[in-house]
Amino acid sequence: MSHAKKLFGSGIAATTNKEGFVAYNRSIEEEYLQLLLTNTFSNTFYANSQELLSEAQSIHQGMVELNPEFMAKALVFARNEGFMRLQPLYGLAVLSGAWPDLFASVFQQVVRIPSDLADFLTILRGMRRGQGGRAVKRQVALFLGRTTEYWAMKYNGRGRGFSLGDAIATAHPKPTTLRQQALYRYLRGQETNLALLPQIKALENLKKATDDNERIRLIQEGKLPYEVVTSTITPTRGIWQTLMKEMPAFALLRHLNTLSRHDVFSRKKNLKYVQERLTDAEALRKAKILPFRFAKAFAEVDHPDLRDTLREAVDLSFDNLPDVPGRTAIFLDISGSMTGEYLQTGSIFALALYKKTDGNSLFWLFDTLVEDAKPSRRDSIMSQAERIHARGGTDTGAPVRRLIELGEKVDQIIMITDEQQNTGSPFYRELGEYRRKINPQAKAFIVDIAPYQSSMVPPEDNNTFYIYGWSDTVLSFIAQSVQGYQGMVQHVEATVLED
Repeated sequence: MSHAKKLFGSGIAATTNKEGFVAYNRSIEEEYLQLLLTNTFSNTFYANSQELLSEAQSIHQGMVELNPEFMAKALVFARNEGFMRLQPLYGLAVLSGAWPDLFASVFQQVVRIPSDLADFLTILRGMRRGQGGRAVKRQVALFLGRTTEYWAMKYNGRGRGFSLGDAIATAHPKPTTLRQQALYRYLRGQETNLALLPQIKALENLKKATDDNERIRLIQEGKLPYEVVTSTITPTRGIWQTLMKEMPAFALLRHLNTLSRHDVFSRKKNLKYVQERLTDAEALRKAKILPFRFAKAFAEVDHPDLRDTLREAVDLSFDNLPDVPGRTAIFLDISGSMTGEYLQTGSIFALALYKKTDGNSLFWLFDTLVEDAKPSRRDSIMSQAERIHARGGTDTGAPVRRLIELGEKVDQIIMITDEQQNTGSPFYRELGEYRRKINPQAKAFIVDIAPYQSSMVPPEDNNTFYIYGWSDTVLSFIAQSVQGYQGMVQHVEATVLED
């Protein structure tokens, strides 16, 4: 019997969650998307990293046997719309060994930057696949043809896993210009003509400079990126002030606390510069910064003006997303297993959803009890999220029972949860009661932000949609599904792969 049949051959059936409570298996395609969009190989409340890795191996291997084309499309979706890295790279390594042509069609869309390439090659080595064979070497060589001086400075990192120089030694790409030849030689640690590489020349001179004015001149003339500078020298306040203006939005967000510690914001023009950058709605849209990144920066920064800026930035980051029509009930799981990033991210999404319903919704918190979150459309998302804390057990049926008791008719129920019920009555049972007594057409959306492989609702329920992960894609899918758009699996299946 094949691995896939052993893993999925029993079909879709009832099972139990990590707490031993009733749950359901869903389709391999849904399980695969959940894996790609929520499993980061890190420890969670109910599973350690080794358990997650074991589950990941099984599901990647099962998918490559059962539906390799969906697998390829899902890898692209997870990397580019879900903003995930390691699981798509792991899946790409599995795909490369079984379906070289499919692998080739998606490699450049999954391996986007040199750190992706380094991790991909590390995964291959961990799978005892060596250099991966001809199909892999060809794609690696094509990728290396895009190498820039910026990549060479930032990502070479000789001695720390796979560097760009190591990748060149593996794939042997043929340089097509003298500049590219000089770049490849530099990456291999060989003597080269730095006159052809002005940025790298500036970096090499920076390593020898001792005067701050000279360092700042080299940084500006060479347009040296902040991460290269900070790994080469110890920046002073003047250098941080210079680097601040070179940073992309995400890097600026990550370094707010560092800039503040170095007293950069004691100059009002620097503070104003950062505030304008982080409240530029179009720039935020292009940067695609995940909401929990703002929350992390908010927790680290003490400067009151910067905290206000971050409050505004989070609200702006959701402004371009579609509104959610109809009366909506939003339920946020605040049980103990949601502690940390899950609850932090879930709170931000729930409040963003509330604002996108134009106030035509309920927003309740639940563990074993149900509590009205008393949301405000005027107060910032970040300020309200900061007041939500984890506690207690999990009764996913509790908020639906409250809807029934109050006779509240809603068009859709949206629950943000890790699905680890351990008490009370199952969500699906209460959802059936609600549809029978209040609104037979009510749709349900389960926003599952955890990697546990079971669900609260059987897949034959066509009015319940599963959405995985925590990118802003979540809100878009809900808004589109309310208006008749299908779920994530159907969206991925409709993707056309490149030839």
